[in-house]
Amino acid sequence: MNSELEEIKKRKVKKLMEKAKKPKVIVYSTPVCPYCELAKRFLKENGIEYIEYNVAADREKAKEMYMKSGQLGVPVLDINGEIIVGFNKEAIARALGLKQC
Repeated sequence: MNSELEEIKKRKVKKLMEKAKKPKVIVYSTPVCPYCELAKRFLKENGIEYIEYNVAADREKAKEMYMKSGQLGVPVLDINGEIIVGFNKEAIARALGLKQC
């Protein structure tokens, strides 16, 4: 019984550790933005999960984006609290801890 509990604890700790390593990425975008598509494709190609908000359809998220970035243009990426405006591959890679492209 004790060994089973220990194994369960180990699995839970391992899952938490893996989750902690994953960057939290938010992409503020619009459906017609080609640079937004490039940013999302770059994230997908590098296996990065992200949350996407369509600021053309969601005024609250548009306000949130503006408050974070001071910008109205898209894309705006929030990577663990670091704000990147536009599709800047090098800045995105650096914020994610990826090897330079």
